[in-house]
Amino acid sequence: MKKHGVFESDCLGWVTRTFWIVGLALLIGLFPGAGQAQDQGAPSRQVTVGVYESPPFVIRENGQYAGMAIELWESLEDKLGLTSTYRSYASYRKLIEAVGSGEIDAAVTNLTITRQRAQSIAFTQPWYDSGLRIMTPSKGSGSFENIIDGLSDSGHLTTFAWLLILALFATVIITLLDRRLDNEFPRKWREGLADNFFHTMSILTTGKTTHKNLFGWVGRIWSALWMVLGVAIIAYVTSSITSVMTTTSLTSQIHSLSDLSGKTVGVLGGSVGEDYVQNLGIQTRNYASLDASIQGLTAGEVDALVGDAPVLEYFAHSQPGQPVRLVGAVFHPDKYGFGFPLQSDLLRPVTLELLGLHEHGDIRKLRVKYFGNTR
Repeated sequence: MKKHGVFESDCLGWVTRTFWIVGLALLIGLFPGAGQAQDQGAPSRQVTVGVYESPPFVIRENGQYAGMAIELWESLEDKLGLTSTYRSYASYRKLIEAVGSGEIDAAVTNLTITRQRAQSIAFTQPWYDSGLRIMTPSKGSGSFENIIDGLSDSGHLTTFAWLLILALFATVIITLLDRRLDNEFPRKWREGLADNFFHTMSILTTGKTTHKNLFGWVGRIWSALWMVLGVAIIAYVTSSITSVMTTTSLTSQIHSLSDLSGKTVGVLGGSVGEDYVQNLGIQTRNYASLDASIQGLTAGEVDALVGDAPVLEYFAHSQPGQPVRLVGAVFHPDKYGFGFPLQSDLLRPVTLELLGLHEHGDIRKLRVKYFGNTR
């Protein structure tokens, strides 16, 4: 009987434990949030994120940040339980300095991964393939100012000035003779000089004149020689202007990287484009933003711009009314990544999540959203 009582007690304990296990399982199944209440109640981590405005990766709209890089970062926030406070910086250089000093927790923009930058900050897994490209004005380069500069540099303007002096000298001589020999000639100097200047220029430009011949056969010979001189002058002026226009058009055309030699190239301060162009020995002019560089290009401050290919391509396609165009192919290929301070504990989890977004096609969907299927 004792053994039988022990057996009944063990059975009762086993049934009781089974009941509680089944009940707990049912409770968790009916209320799936019950087991996660503690995790959901955990506060999110606050991080300070530095950004550099560079459409379409970082765009400021109505006081809020948007763009491909921002959307990608917000996807990472959701997965890692982060809450970001954004802080804008005026250049890539200042943004990198802020990350390296620990002033901010992360750098989010189209930040190119380079060996030099990797010495001061840590980069995540690359999330975008990029490179550099050239933008030039779409207007013709044979403007009036360019032609004048070309005529001056070639010495033709000096010759033109001497020809004008010759025409004025001839006008004065003819006026003196007319006043002396022709009684019908206007007595007022301004009228007489104006009349003879018109006749002089008429001979030089058309070879024709209605001026009265006061010297008989000698006058006709001089008129014939003057017309020959006029034809020669017109031929010289025409050929010199044509040659300068052709030379200016040919030398100012930019089609590839090799055509930038001897030009002034606009770049964003602290960008990879700036470093690359300067290493080639090409003169550069720094700008603080893409809009400022575009204005400098259209105003003739620089001959071309060199910048990140996707940024320039996005601008050209989103604002077709601007007098700019893209030339040549993408060169100096590189990749974008997010930046963190060295030894940051966020680097590894962010990189792992980026790899996951790559594998699931989320980053490709973002790229198609902002650039279409062209890249």
